[in-house]
Amino acid sequence: MPKPITPDLVYELKVVSGPSLSPDGSVVAFARSRVDRDAQEGRSQIVLLSLADGEEKPFTQGKQDTSPKFSPDGSYIAFLRPDERGRRQLWLIPVSGGEARQLTELPGGVSEFSWAPDSKRLAVVSDVDPDRPPDDPDPKKDPRVKVVRRLRYRFDTLGWRGEAHRHIFLVDLDDDEPKQLTDGDWDDLSPVWSPDGTSIAFISGRREDRELRYRTEAYVVPAEGGEPERRSGELFSVAALAWAPDGERLLAIASDDDEANAIWQGFLFVLRPDREPQKLTDDAIRPVAGFPPIMPPPELRWTSDGRILFLADRRGESFLWGMREDGSELRKIAGGGCLMTALTLDREAKNAVVLAVPPDSAGDLRLVDLEEGTVQPLTRENEGYFQERPPARLEKFSIERAGAEIECRLLLPPDFSPDRKYPLVVDVHGGPHGVFYDTFNPVQQILATSGYLVLCVNPRGSSTYGLEFVKAVLRDWGGEDFLDILAAVDEVCKRPYVDAERLGVHGYSYGGYMTAWIVGQTQRFKAAVVGAPCIDLLSFWGTSDIGVPFGETQWGGTRFENFEEYVKRSPITYAPNVKTPVLLLHGEEDYRCPIEQSEQYFVALKRLGKEVEFVRFPGCSHLFLRMGHPKLREEYLKRVKDWFDHYLSSP
Repeated sequence: MPKPITPDLVYELKVVSGPSLSPDGSVVAFARSRVDRDAQEGRSQIVLLSLADGEEKPFTQGKQDTSPKFSPDGSYIAFLRPDERGRRQLWLIPVSGGEARQLTELPGGVSEFSWAPDSKRLAVVSDVDPDRPPDDPDPKKDPRVKVVRRLRYRFDTLGWRGEAHRHIFLVDLDDDEPKQLTDGDWDDLSPVWSPDGTSIAFISGRREDRELRYRTEAYVVPAEGGEPERRSGELFSVAALAWAPDGERLLAIASDDDEANAIWQGFLFVLRPDREPQKLTDDAIRPVAGFPPIMPPPELRWTSDGRILFLADRRGESFLWGMREDGSELRKIAGGGCLMTALTLDREAKNAVVLAVPPDSAGDLRLVDLEEGTVQPLTRENEGYFQERPPARLEKFSIERAGAEIECRLLLPPDFSPDRKYPLVVDVHGGPHGVFYDTFNPVQQILATSGYLVLCVNPRGSSTYGLEFVKAVLRDWGGEDFLDILAAVDEVCKRPYVDAERLGVHGYSYGGYMTAWIVGQTQRFKAAVVGAPCIDLLSFWGTSDIGVPFGETQWGGTRFENFEEYVKRSPITYAPNVKTPVLLLHGEEDYRCPIEQSEQYFVALKRLGKEVEFVRFPGCSHLFLRMGHPKLREEYLKRVKDWFDHYLSSP
């Protein structure tokens, strides 16, 4: 009998990230990370992998080195390493070997960087804080007030922002002092150099209503400094940029829909000075744009022979795509059956390396021949672990409901037998514009390899299924999306091996909202785990870091304009109906879905005499399951499994 995947995978699995292909296509640099169980912190090292013979060699000796990038001439690798105060700084090391040299000592650290074509300069993004506290404050002797003057005064995972903003600096390899290029009451992100090295394009949100809407624009600033010029016209949002070979045009992942930003459903546009943006793609695909400002977008390339190469998702799968610069001849080059999160190309765009995460792996690098379309695995991280603990088998199916096709994924235990009866856990994704991919998911795999069926539904509102599908959830939280999920449950429960008397439901973020909503509408579930939920829309609007721009788009106006609808769509309104035992799991430093949401729900359920338990995770943001303290990540996974084991294990 195979061993199950267990919550200690936090310590057992290695992770690869940040691949960078050398200009000549001979070597790929990447970061390999793991968690040191004894130290209870992450360790990360830059590794070089020769594509000719597959030989690997460690390249840096730091404890937390990440984000390697080859210089355009192939002579150097720049990377990020924390300084003694934990602020990531830019470092440089010759490819031929030698000592690493620290290039920046910026008080705000470095979050992103890009090489100039001459390999002598870099553009970096760093925090600029006019009210930065001293490096070693003594709160007893010098307590400090925090003054708030704008809506976006804090941001989940980044923490308190106050008057701080991210801006672009110029770093010269021969000059010890970085030069600040941008300034203002906004953030400037994702710099990319023009082919001749005279200009830098970047993303910013500078319009008057920037705090009220998810607006971002594309700007170009001279590399030596000056006034930035907006290039994106009236596009609603911009999420990624690349230059055309002629240095005049820009390629952008952007959205022209004021109800769907470029992260939820973007399109490729060509931006020209003094001309309207030209849309190249439709919503059959969703170009991958990262998760700003936490995760920069992957590489986007416009080649000298008129090709455009990019990652894009379709129906819960990722692909590497190519097309002509006029938008014609769109084709899949590689991918499918996985989630792809990173792309890097050589100078001539003959080969690419992608980071792919299929359902049976925690992520590996693959080499793609762009002319032949062949794919070669480069790394096999955790191969031994998964041989000993085989992942669950993924089955995909679709249902039709109310005029829409709803795609679902069902995870089956590795030793699945149709002659047995299994408990079923429904997992609900976040967003609401998230999506379940063909990929490895720790919560789902821990449950499925322990003997549960796990149902993952992409209801209305999920991304990668087109713009209309994404927008279908707007002003309808808990409406058609809820019915889509229940219809999928009904369909699966028809199967003879599903024990319809042992149903559980789990979700995180919007999935937490939907889990709480579900148990307030139906009593068919025997156990529920509610992770970092949105429970009360009225208070969420005023306490979440995105309450105004996100909430007003989702719910149709302010709480004053739509008070009754806010109440109607809040799970706490239906707390008296709950009969399902509820486990609440929430980070105490969650600014996206503040912990007061779970506090309210716990008090409501407890006061009503319901069965409820509330677990608080100290020091944890909304994204702590990805980047939080390893012990607390393990604790979350363990408590999810234990709750379902307690209520669902026995028929």
